[in-house]
Amino acid sequence: MTVSETRSIPLVELAAKTRVAAQKLGILSTAEKNQAIEAIAQALEAAASEIIAANEADCRAAEAEGIAKPLYNRLKFDTSKLKSTIAGLRDVAKLPDPVGVVQIHRELDQGLILKRITCPLGVLGVIFEARPEAVIQISALAIKSGNGVILKGGKEAINSCQVLVKAIRQGLSQTAIDPDAVQLLTTREEILELLQLDDYVDLIIPRGSNSFVKFVQDNTRIPVLGHAEGICHIYIDKLADIKKAIAITIDAKTQYPAACNAVETLLVHQDIAPGFLLEAVTALQAKNVELRGDDQTLKIVNIKPATAEDWSTEYSDLILSIKIVGNLEEAIAHINTYGSGHTDAIITEDQATANTFLNQVDGAGVFHNCSTRFADGFRYGFGAEVGISTQQMPPRGPVGLEGLVTYKYQVVGDGHIVETYSGSNAKPFTHRDL
Repeated sequence: MTVSETRSIPLVELAAKTRVAAQKLGILSTAEKNQAIEAIAQALEAAASEIIAANEADCRAAEAEGIAKPLYNRLKFDTSKLKSTIAGLRDVAKLPDPVGVVQIHRELDQGLILKRITCPLGVLGVIFEARPEAVIQISALAIKSGNGVILKGGKEAINSCQVLVKAIRQGLSQTAIDPDAVQLLTTREEILELLQLDDYVDLIIPRGSNSFVKFVQDNTRIPVLGHAEGICHIYIDKLADIKKAIAITIDAKTQYPAACNAVETLLVHQDIAPGFLLEAVTALQAKNVELRGDDQTLKIVNIKPATAEDWSTEYSDLILSIKIVGNLEEAIAHINTYGSGHTDAIITEDQATANTFLNQVDGAGVFHNCSTRFADGFRYGFGAEVGISTQQMPPRGPVGLEGLVTYKYQVVGDGHIVETYSGSNAKPFTHRDL
């Protein structure tokens, strides 16, 4: 069945098909799931020219409509990106199977055994921006974790997403997994309908702005794993190694500015601000970064003034705001006030200062002497990620396989009844871990 054919049926029926496929997928062996992932990889390689052509069509259409540069960078899916994404797909197959892991194995009493065992969530609904590689990454993670998935990509990537899902389903058709385990929605109107399918969908993962994540949360009874804005900071401490600090800042801002883990605000300790800023500004401007500074910064370097809005803005572009702070406490307070809880870093050679920062900054990722761009499921060794969660409750940060399973309690006895363990002559439990 092709993607276009699946869309000829009502969404509730599509979701029901996905749930049935997911239930079958959830009990497959690790080998069967890994074989399916390899089949997808081969199908994507076979369809490479079709995928690139579809993406080029999306890019041309988006340019004609005046797409913003950061979104265009996310949309573009060239041969290099496709190859690296397929490599990441195969890495998922190498990861341990998260399903069927015995987390607790305990004797409650002789012959009465408790186990807590991981199991799939069921069906995921993932709504993401114009990033075609997300289709591959999310599908791989869903299959390895035993879940079905209903995908909704950005309208800018509609051709890319359709061709990718077509290849994924073709790959699955040669395996033990029903292709209905992976579905694609293509219209904006389907989002609201998807959010009402709490009988069929177990988790919604929106990837977009804070306002979009809030919209999703306000319009569904399905649990939501929120991945919102990435307002990331780097704090340059007074005991920072200047060469390290400049190299890390340039990488975090310019290596891929459209990424949600790119730095948006640079905080600099006042004691080293004059020397550091003169060197750093020159290096950043050489990389075509537009700089905006607070009043103290403007006394040292000639750049644009920052406004109050800059501190809470995710630029996703070659723009960086700079603020001079009096001490570590002021830096932490600024981050905890304006940050999005994504990823923040400190550059310092003082371990005690670093430890304070790592312990007190409220974020999913807190780094010491390295670029914020390392906040990524692939770089963490997760193979890929369905998104980055900035919420307090787990899963938090890059969400890979471990965030896509839940657990169930299994208790096996031999005629045991609670009455035996109640009343004045209650038999005690042994509660012995096995």
